Amino acid sequence: MDQKMFADAWNWLNQHPYVLGTLTMLAAVILAKLVDIIFSRVVKTLVKNTATTLDDDIIEQLHRPVQWSVVLAGAVFTLHMFVDDEHIANTASRTLYSILIILWTMVGVRLSRTVFKVLTKRRHGDTALISALPLFDNLAMVVLLAHGAYWLLDLWHVNVTPLLASAGIVTAAVALASRDTLANFFGGVSIFVDRPYRMGDYIDLGSGQRGQVVNIGIRSTRILTRDDVLITIPNAVMANAKIINESGQVPRYRVRASVGVSYEADPDRVEEVLLSALEGIHEILPSPKPRVRFRSFGESSLEFQLLAWVHDPADRGRILHEINKSIYKKLGAAGIEIPFPQRVLHMARTTPAKGAEGAAPLQEALIAGKAEKDQ
Repeated sequence: MDQKMFADAWNWLNQHPYVLGTLTMLAAVILAKLVDIIFSRVVKTLVKNTATTLDDDIIEQLHRPVQWSVVLAGAVFTLHMFVDDEHIANTASRTLYSILIILWTMVGVRLSRTVFKVLTKRRHGDTALISALPLFDNLAMVVLLAHGAYWLLDLWHVNVTPLLASAGIVTAAVALASRDTLANFFGGVSIFVDRPYRMGDYIDLGSGQRGQVVNIGIRSTRILTRDDVLITIPNAVMANAKIINESGQVPRYRVRASVGVSYEADPDRVEEVLLSALEGIHEILPSPKPRVRFRSFGESSLEFQLLAWVHDPADRGRILHEINKSIYKKLGAAGIEIPFPQRVLHMARTTPAKGAEGAAPLQEALIAGKAEKDQ
């Protein structure tokens, strides 16, 4: 009996399409209200218990679009019941579908911006990633807008093949005109992926440029030298350059002080004096311990090298200055000679054999000692 009543009611509604359309639209509005209740009382309550606010922002941005999507879907079904002209009904339906595409494209852009904004806040210490996030954000926006535009054109039966071909030609022309910019862009991406240096690191390039990295951008890297000169280097150059990262993974830097002493000096005594030269220099790290190495036998001196570690590579020049002064004073106080370049001239007189004209003038022979270099 119930099935017969339901069948009769359905047949009656089919005979009165305006009533069926009104009921369909009313059902869509009621369903949209149920979605509102679910989002407001259930989903939002669940996401409040999480540690992050990202899910709260996502739910807040999805709330109204889902409601409107339900209402618009009900309107699409209702149109075909109210409108008898198929052409008008199809045009109206495409218009509603276009609204849905635009709505969800904008939702996708907003969600993308929200996600990248949260990632930027969480990666506050990772400057390279912070520099790259705006790029990825813009790329995501372009992809979403292009995707939405494609579906809009396809919905209205617009042939996109000529547009794509034209876009390809324009893209090729732009790529050729901006090849240096693209090279810097991909160089920035490679720096972001490989991470040869970070913000605050002291780097030394093969060209002799040395300084602290103060900014890593998509197009270039900026280095502040010890002379307070800001150098901007394109990322395409940085990606292909030999980079010596003095900061490295270990937070210390080794300072080398070389000195040559007389061959008459005792190597053990020299080692003891050199180590004592580090006393009073507080920037020297206790671990690893400073050490002295006997490197080679020079032409006029024994070559030693004093090795010590400091925390900040920026202090290298100043600390090496202090070490050299201390070495000079300590060796002088210990009576150990530091050889310096000398030239020794020997004058010799020789008496030549007597000739027919008697004694010839005396000849002077000049014998020059080899110039000695201080290592």
